[in-house]
Amino acid sequence: MSREVPGYDPRESLRKGVYILPNLFTTGCLFAGFYGIVSTMGGQYLTAAWFILVAAIFDGLDGKVARLTGTTSKFGVEYDSLADLVAFGVSPGLLMFAWALKPFGKLGWLAAFLYVVCCALRLARFNVQVATVESKRFVGLPTPAAAGMVASCVLIFYELGGSGEIKKISVLLLIYVLAMLMVSNFRYYSFKDPELFKRQPFWILVILIFLIIVIVAKPEISLFSLAFAYMLSGPIGYLYSFSRRPRRIS
Repeated sequence: MSREVPGYDPRESLRKGVYILPNLFTTGCLFAGFYGIVSTMGGQYLTAAWFILVAAIFDGLDGKVARLTGTTSKFGVEYDSLADLVAFGVSPGLLMFAWALKPFGKLGWLAAFLYVVCCALRLARFNVQVATVESKRFVGLPTPAAAGMVASCVLIFYELGGSGEIKKISVLLLIYVLAMLMVSNFRYYSFKDPELFKRQPFWILVILIFLIIVIVAKPEISLFSLAFAYMLSGPIGYLYSFSRRPRRIS
């Protein structure tokens, strides 16, 4: 979902061929998402969570490679969205159902289905709005971020000594919240700001190095904290901007 399509020709034909490198990264994203499904079906929830995160890495790389090499195409955009639906919709939805939602019966599988549907809607909306929305902000929680939140929940559960399945009403509520955030109008930072790649103060480099060390030292806790903070950044940003709006005096 991270791929932009500035100025592609809608008359493009597959007879011209396809770009290999970015679509290989997209295939890597699809493979990781599919293997996450296979792992979930085998009861290997921790492995499934890690492969969802691997899919997110591939998803971030395919768009950047396409932009840097000038190989963006309509085929690549459509393929990317289909891969994202599997990796960040079906795979996390099935993981949550098998790991935590099955004991809730109808509420559980409806929550998993709603998550998948909202993921599909989020991807479809992104594709039709990509040329009209601000590139620095996503409208709605990005699907890789939602899937990362799902995966990090599983990771931190095992890191804190859990095992097997879990039955927590908080997880059920989280899935409903993630589904709603994906189709919301909350703005999320996209990390596509060109200023990020220009010269920055020295202390920013120090902070980034420290952050990498923290993530490597405790990846499960760090990834959960980052995913949770990013999930909340949209509603918090909305409330902050709303509070700064000038009030009419009647």
